[in-house]
Amino acid sequence: MRLALDGRELVAGMRTGIGRYVREVMRAASARGWRCVVYGDARTALPETLPGVTLTRLAAAGTRWWDQITLPRALARDGADIFLSPYYKAPVVARCPVVLTIHDLFFIGYGGRRSLRDLVLTAAARLYARRARAIVTDSKHSRRAVVERLGVEPEKVTAIGVAVGAEFAPTPLTDSARSRYGLGPSYVLFVGNFMPHKNVEGLLRAWAALPATLRRAHRLVLAGGDVTRRAGVEALARTLDVDVVFPGRIDDGDLPAVYSGCAAFVLPSLDEGFGVPAVEAMACGAPVIVSDRGALPEVAGPGAAVVEVGAPATLAAALARVLLEPEHCEALRRRGRLRAADFTPERTAARVLDLLETVAGAPPAVAR
Repeated sequence: MRLALDGRELVAGMRTGIGRYVREVMRAASARGWRCVVYGDARTALPETLPGVTLTRLAAAGTRWWDQITLPRALARDGADIFLSPYYKAPVVARCPVVLTIHDLFFIGYGGRRSLRDLVLTAAARLYARRARAIVTDSKHSRRAVVERLGVEPEKVTAIGVAVGAEFAPTPLTDSARSRYGLGPSYVLFVGNFMPHKNVEGLLRAWAALPATLRRAHRLVLAGGDVTRRAGVEALARTLDVDVVFPGRIDDGDLPAVYSGCAAFVLPSLDEGFGVPAVEAMACGAPVIVSDRGALPEVAGPGAAVVEVGAPATLAAALARVLLEPEHCEALRRRGRLRAADFTPERTAARVLDLLETVAGAPPAVAR
């Protein structure tokens, strides 16, 4: 198999859920002995050297030209058997079958928006979905959204969880890492961006509702490289008069230990297509708290404390229980590691390759 991948999410010094998805597919393809060409732009860099995986940088005047002109030409030139896009978009016309990955639909109409931009994006997403031979989503929650909102035939969409790399396992936290990120002796952790649907504001309000003794005993650590939106979060923390640590982006090499060392990991999102940080934290043995929204109950629920996040007091109570009840905390650690085992590469990225192999060998569907 000659697999082609859009790897523009692979940028040195930047970590995204989509980038992690691409990385695990690359690893699985290499392990299976496939030839894998990763197409990128000037910023793209492969995170590791893998047998059979190569990088080809493509120059283009803009994103749309790269998507619809430069990339299709490269696919034809290189004789790709199948192309996997980690996004909702891909070439409308290509010489090989195209498979999309639609992680979520936050990019259109989130929060009830119905702007002209949303209408245009919805029309584009429906076109890409119609032209694709198959679609992968991260969860049943996202699959339902894709089928309903993009008008896709259900049989065309397959829900496959995101792989969590083998590096995410209980790992000792060194004193130097604890000091470098300002973690202190005990800390509650959030990892992600500060977009509205992440509900970091709700987490701050819940933290402010905790007894002062608990807040003095533990630090709240909000880790992520989202510098643009961080100012608003910092302003709310000052208004609520709570101390918060903003370590920025945690280096990939340190992340498993930082997950492992936390007193609790919290992902209080108002919506999620999957929730990669929650599963990574569970794999590292952290006690995890997630909201009851989006795919989080489906993905993390069996291994996490699932709370209704509409009121800060509910999340505050869940935090207090984890921090004050050792037996509850240990039960969450055990349940989390068991649940994370469902998202090994063999159960996730390998299933993506199985789907690609099936699609590549199947005749094209008759156009309707």
